[in-house]
Amino acid sequence: MNYRRLGKAGIKLSELSFGSWVTFGSQLDVSAARDMIKVAFDAGVNFFDNAEAYANGESERIMGQVLKDFRREDLVVSTKLFWGGPGPNDRGLSRKHVIEGCNNALKRLQVDYVDLIFCHRPDPETPIEETVRAMDQVIRQGKALYWGTSEWSAPQLEEAHRIAREILATPPTMEQPEYHVLHTHRVEKEYAPLYDRFGMGLTIWSPLASGILTGKYNNGIPKDSRLARMEWLAGLLTPDRLKAARAFTHLADDLGTSPARLALAWCLKNPRVSSVILGASRMEQLKENLGAVEVVPKLTDEVMKRIREIQAMAPEMPSEE
Repeated sequence: MNYRRLGKAGIKLSELSFGSWVTFGSQLDVSAARDMIKVAFDAGVNFFDNAEAYANGESERIMGQVLKDFRREDLVVSTKLFWGGPGPNDRGLSRKHVIEGCNNALKRLQVDYVDLIFCHRPDPETPIEETVRAMDQVIRQGKALYWGTSEWSAPQLEEAHRIAREILATPPTMEQPEYHVLHTHRVEKEYAPLYDRFGMGLTIWSPLASGILTGKYNNGIPKDSRLARMEWLAGLLTPDRLKAARAFTHLADDLGTSPARLALAWCLKNPRVSSVILGASRMEQLKENLGAVEVVPKLTDEVMKRIREIQAMAPEMPSEE
């Protein structure tokens, strides 16, 4: 396992990390989560990603039960704030919700602080200055070490940095965007001017395109799959994406690896990526994905050219806003 700096920040994250979205609390209980986190940790993973919205807080409670058995200094733990509950002030990025949401997350995770705290989405109802001031307060109180965003546009990020500079507040350090072979524009084009300007790091989500790039949907949607359980995800499997996924599977076969490992290795190839967040509901799936680091050397110029040809088969869907 290699460790990468989070942009220009000093903290180092394992290049592969383990996240709890759609698994902890719905598919994995404390016992199963403990087994998988131990396997990930023993493989060198030090970054464990979470959010208040995942399983309505149960994901954080499960992770907290497991991580309390580890030395805190060995861990990089994150949470994300936006969807905290049904009340009118339980969601969004107001100062009230940022402070209360952070406090509640710390209780569920059973930690004194999180290393990374993200604004899970932009909040059109809250001025960015209010959010910057609230996040700065969280940092200054020692409840988080670095703050960042998830799926913010480049202009929104520029505005956050401008405000932080003007009011002498802590600026955002990182972004957590969707990034995979079939979804590249935001990371590779929109954010391109921001990396050197702000030193922004990336912890990317959905590197397997919700499983599409694993090849599991090449011949239909299995009944026990994520796309079968979550109807809103099924719309991601367009005919163009299915065609690209089948071609990607053929390429992986030619390279003697799995399409999942190839997809993850492709993400790791980008030096702007600080960490690729893995999600897994089965132990064999986690172990398979952890082997992606071995595939990176196979990504020669010729292989990257073939991947670009595959990308051209599927027009990109817009980023979340």
